[in-house]
Amino acid sequence: MSKDRFLLLKPGEARPGRVRLPPAFSVKAMTEDTETRFSLLEVTVAMDIPRHVHHEADECIYVLEGELRIDFDHESHIATKGTFALLPRGVPHALRRVSEPPRVLQISSPGGWEHYLEDLIEAGPAVFSDGHLDPAKINKVAAPHGITYAG
Repeated sequence: MSKDRFLLLKPGEARPGRVRLPPAFSVKAMTEDTETRFSLLEVTVAMDIPRHVHHEADECIYVLEGELRIDFDHESHIATKGTFALLPRGVPHALRRVSEPPRVLQISSPGGWEHYLEDLIEAGPAVFSDGHLDPAKINKVAAPHGITYAG
C-alpha cells in the first residue's frame, strides 16, 4: 500500500544506509523508499566532480545556495541559488565549485546514486591520486553503477 511508504524527515535528518556517509551527503529518499524510481540527496559539493557519464540514470541538480559550474557536453553554465538542471543520461558532464561550498538537491532517476556513494566511501583513499578523484581508479567503483569517468 502506498501510504505505508510515507516518510517525514525533520530538518537535519537523513536516511541511514549500509555505510555512514560524510556530512556533505544527506540522503533524504533512498532508492528503496521510492520503489527504485529515484533517490534524493542534499549535497554540499566539497570537491569538483570530474567529467563523467551516467549510462542508466538521469541526474537533476537544484542549487540551494552558492554557485556551481555545470559543464554539460561541450558547454559551461553557472548555476546560482534557485537554478535547476536536468542532466540526461548518456551525456558527459562535470560539476565544479564556483563558491565555497555550493549546496544542492541531487535527484537520480532511477535511484541508486546513494549506493554508489556508499561503495565510493568504502573504497576510501584508493580512488584518489594527489588529493583528486582519479578516473582510472574511480571507474572500478563506478562501473557497476552505470557511471564512467573520463580519463
